Amino acid sequence: MTYEITNPVKCHICGCELNKEDCIEEEGKVFCEDCFIEAHHKIQACDPWAAYSKKLFRKEAGLEGTEGLTELQKAIYEFIVSSGGVKKEEIAKKFQISILEVENQFALLRHCELVKGQKRADGVYLVPFESK
Repeated sequence: MTYEITNPVKCHICGCELNKEDCIEEEGKVFCEDCFIEAHHKIQACDPWAAYSKKLFRKEAGLEGTEGLTELQKAIYEFIVSSGGVKKEEIAKKFQISILEVENQFALLRHCELVKGQKRADGVYLVPFESK
């Protein structure tokens, strides 16, 4: 079922107002460009080929530890290490980013074998990779 969009409309995720020509429609919902891209760009944390490729690239480039990471990735990593493990929601709040962005950053750090998930009594924590 299709319907005519009238100006202005609101993004289904962030609620910002959009003109008809600036919105993206999918499954009967309207999105702004930023929310649409973020919703469709999820990096898989458990991807053996990505981890292998990242490990090989970092080795060949001579990168160790946090070398080669973005400032955000370094900050997230340091927060995880200094806290002994944190939940995704804590990272999102501290760095003012979405849960999806936390998941993407976690996946990249996981591919570098810097952090991993750890199940604890009260949920899943992101912890340093070497943590037992």
